[in-house]
Formats: sequence, C-alpha cells, structure tokens
Amino acid sequence: MTKRITGLLAVAALLLGGAGCANVPSGGQVVAGEPAERSERVDDAYVRLIPVEPRPEWGPAQIVSGFLAASASFDDNHKVAKHYLSRQNSWNPGLRPSVTVLAGRITDPQVIKSSDGQATVRITGEELGTIASDGQYTASPKELDATFQLAKTQQGLWRITSVPGDGKSALLLTKDDVERAMRTVNLFYFAPDRHTLVPNGISLPVVNRQQLPTQLVHALLTGPTSWLKGAVQTAFPEGTRLRRGVQVDKDVATVDLTKEARHGNVERMSAQLSWTMRQLSEIKRWRLQIDGETVTPDGMESTQPVHAWEANSPDGRVSHDETHQNAYVVGPSGFIGTLESDRAQPVVTGAAGSMSHPAVAPDYQEFAGLSAGADQVLVAAPVTGTPAPRVLLNARKGARFTAPSWSRDGTLWVVESKDDESWLWVRPRGKPPVRAAHWGLGGREVLEFRVARDGVRAAVIARVDGRPQIQIGRIAHAEDGSVDVGSFLPVSSELQDAVDVAWRDYSTLAVLGRAKRDSQTLPFLMPISGSAITSLGVGSLGEPRTIAAAPGAPILIGTRSSGKDQICRQRSPSNSYSPWICPTPAKDP
Repeated sequence: MTKRITGLLAVAALLLGGAGCANVPSGGQVVAGEPAERSERVDDAYVRLIPVEPRPEWGPAQIVSGFLAASASFDDNHKVAKHYLSRQNSWNPGLRPSVTVLAGRITDPQVIKSSDGQATVRITGEELGTIASDGQYTASPKELDATFQLAKTQQGLWRITSVPGDGKSALLLTKDDVERAMRTVNLFYFAPDRHTLVPNGISLPVVNRQQLPTQLVHALLTGPTSWLKGAVQTAFPEGTRLRRGVQVDKDVATVDLTKEARHGNVERMSAQLSWTMRQLSEIKRWRLQIDGETVTPDGMESTQPVHAWEANSPDGRVSHDETHQNAYVVGPSGFIGTLESDRAQPVVTGAAGSMSHPAVAPDYQEFAGLSAGADQVLVAAPVTGTPAPRVLLNARKGARFTAPSWSRDGTLWVVESKDDESWLWVRPRGKPPVRAAHWGLGGREVLEFRVARDGVRAAVIARVDGRPQIQIGRIAHAEDGSVDVGSFLPVSSELQDAVDVAWRDYSTLAVLGRAKRDSQTLPFLMPISGSAITSLGVGSLGEPRTIAAAPGAPILIGTRSSGKDQICRQRSPSNSYSPWICPTPAKDP
C-alpha cells in the first residue's frame, strides 16, 4: 500500500517550463554543475505535486505515509494534508513553516501501539537539517526518530491527532520536496556602518510565481532572521508594510509602502529593495511609492534600475588602481610580493618578508602575519621596502593563532586556539588588541577565521566531534564598542575535514576540504545558503594547504608538491572545469 501511495503522490504537473531548486545538500554527494554564480534564479518555474486524499480503507501507517507526502504541497494552505488530521488538530504550517529536512521519503512507518481506536506510528530516517519559521536553514545531520498519534473518527476513519515537532507549524519534508517547493533567496540589510548591505539568506516557499515579488518584499519588511537580528539594521521604519501586492507591468515593478515609510530614508530603503528584487529576472526597473505616491531618490528617475546602488554592495568596491594588486604571496626567498603574470614580484623584504600567512589591510597601509610557529601575531607598515615587524600578540603555552583576517574598516581579527578552547582577538585600527567580550566558540578548537567583506559575518573552521567543520557566525557590535561574535551554524553536511576557507563573494565560500566520498583534499565552491557544493577544476594539486579568493578574480591555491611550494590557478578561471596549473614558486596566497 505504501508503494501505491508514493506512486500516486509522484504525479506532478510541470508549471511554466523548467524546474528551479533550493538545493539542500544531500549530505554526501558533491554535485558537479554550474558554478554558484550561475546557479538557477529564484523565480524559475517549479514542479507542482498533486497530493492524494486519504482513502477510507487506509490504516495508521498508510495515513502517516500519505500525510507526509501530501505535506509537500503548499497549494491551498496544505488543504489536502489537513484532510489527514482530526478536526481537533490545529496543525497549520502556512507560508513560513518550520521544516525538518530529510534525506529521502519515509517509506516504512511502523505501528508500535494500537488499541481501542488509538494508534502510535513511529517513523525513522536521516535528517539533514532544519529550516526555521523565519527561513533560516541550519545543517544538522542526525538520525530522525519521531512518532505520530492517531485515532479513529466516529465514521471509523483513522486520522492524525498529534504530529511531531511543535504540533502547529512543523513540516517533515524530503530534500527533493524542499528543492521543488522552496527557493533560497537573499534579503538585504545594512551593516552598522549604515552603508554596506549584508545578505540574509532564507528558504521561501513558492506557491505561485506571480506572487514571488510580493513574498520577497514582504519577507524583507518583516526583518532579518533571528540569526542576524541585532547585527544588522533596516532602513524601513517600524510598522512599514505593503499597501498592496507588488505590481509588475512588463518589466517594471511598483512597490507601494504604507505611510510609516515616510519617516525612512528613501535612498537607503531603495538600496535594500533594489538588491532584494534584482534576484527576480522578470524585473528590470521598479518604482517606489509611499501611500500611493511615487517617491524618487536623489539622482534617480521615477523608475529605478534594479542593478543600481552598486556602492552598497556587500563585496565593496572593486579597486581599479593598478598600483595595488589583489593577490599577495610569500616568495621562495623570503619576501612578500604581488602576483604579476604568474610571477611573484617582491614588495616587502627583510624580516617582515618572512612572515607566514600574511594579510594586507584593505587600505594597503599595513599588513599582518604569523611567526613560523604560529605562536605570534606580527604587524608591519608600510607595505613596501623593509619595514620592521612588531609583535602584536603572543600565544599562551600550547596555543597557536589562525591566519590574520581584516575587515573593511581596518579592524584586524585573529583567533588564539588550543585543543578544546579558543579566544578571539580584535584590534581596531589605531587601538591595542582586546579579547572579544562574547565569543561563541570558546569551547572549541578553531583552525581558521575569515571575516566577510561586509564585516558582519565570519566563516570559521572549527573542530566538531574530532573533524574540522565549516561554520558561519555573525558579528554584532554593542554601543560600548564591544563585539559579540557567535551564533555559529554549520554550512553544509557534504564536506568534511576542511583545511582552509576564503570568501569568494558575499554568498559563496572557496574551500579546501574532502567530500565524504573523496580520499584527497580538493577545492570547492560552497554557497553559504546550504546549497550543493561544486567541485573546482581538474588535475593534480599535490598537497593543497591554503586558498585565496576575491570577487571576479581567479581562485588561488597554495600547494606543496615534490617538496616545493607552488601557487596554482585554473587555466581558464571563468570555467569551473578548467585544469589547474601551478606556474608560480611561492606559498600562502
């Protein structure tokens, strides 16, 4: 009977062409496909399931199977799935449900208790992660073991009286269900500098493509997820809502906000809306209205291009100053240099040139690095000639530092770590280093720490259950100047034994690590949304040790092969399958 239910529920209508997906990781397989920057758009068409009504002859196990499959249909507010419930059951997921994501369909529910018209059905399976009601996805691979309670109605029909989870809005969906019915989208809010935008990725159920613009703007106005709340700001005054759904005429959208928006900054609200709506390919331009009246930002026409407001990019401005190269390396004879035509050109020599894992400040006025044993943090200025290095921090006995990381405002970040504890050090420009007042990984060994270019998010490699794991945390600034760096979440369950990490752009990490089915360390692109990771390049890389990345620039890998240090890049950086070449004798890009 279960197979029959599954077969019936697999019937689907393909709406509007192809199928887009949210790409929840499967927990094992590395998906080789388009690179992250060319992935499917959030408004691509989707496959609509046609759920099956419960049959009178079905027993408790079949009712649970049918309910789980019907739950994957968001049509009519889960109308069919609710027919599997007793009248007293208040289950109502709505359009912002909490979701437990499973690796596959549960095909064998077990009736573990049945008597006097009551039954308990147990389900087991592989859980990949969860999606909170605010859309925040968290990878949390573990075994699922849950129970449903059922009872017979006066008509002798089995119906569900209690579902697992919070009982009112919880869904149990497979990875395929999520990929079909939900989209990963970014909402954009401001960093504390009130200028730089920060993406807040959420998983959003899609029921009707025409409603997507309204869903997206409504989610933006609702505010950031609990994970990012307190670390970012919004330009929309409290109480601001949509007066009506977002109207799209040809390729021009109209966003009409309630009167509360009159107290907001038009330019900053426009930046948030433009960056959020640019994810919808059908919208090229848009107009902002407040209480029915069109408002125009300074320097703009009444209809704004969605690709305006580039100055607010989470990745910052790309420097066009040819005197400053993006890529710095440690040369073979002990110097820090820039990469020019695959050659390391010396910039800093002497003692400062011997630093390991050097990192140059965003304004190119200072650089930091580690001693050979990684037990000292060194700084020097300027980034030329033979500056004298200065010891900024000394590690306590048995500890070592992660490679230094700079945020855009010139703040230097580094983690001091031992086997089962760590401390985050923060040095604002022109001030002495201080330990972070609140550090969410104090009880773990931290191997790498990288601040995003927006200054609000940080990627780390932390040892969890004995294995290095990629996690993302958020940085919140208090009024007294202290920082709270925490709320770290696993990004993907596909990768294990991570070695190094860098921010490719605001939505993607470049990672060295080993997928579960691989025997060697390889480079991957890892979307921070939790979407499937993508392998990079082909060919041998020797022993990859470090990775460096920047928006629009080739990914560089520091590797060691046949006893020699080399810098590797792809022959054609725009092609993710291009072979790796290692033309530069150097390390630590």
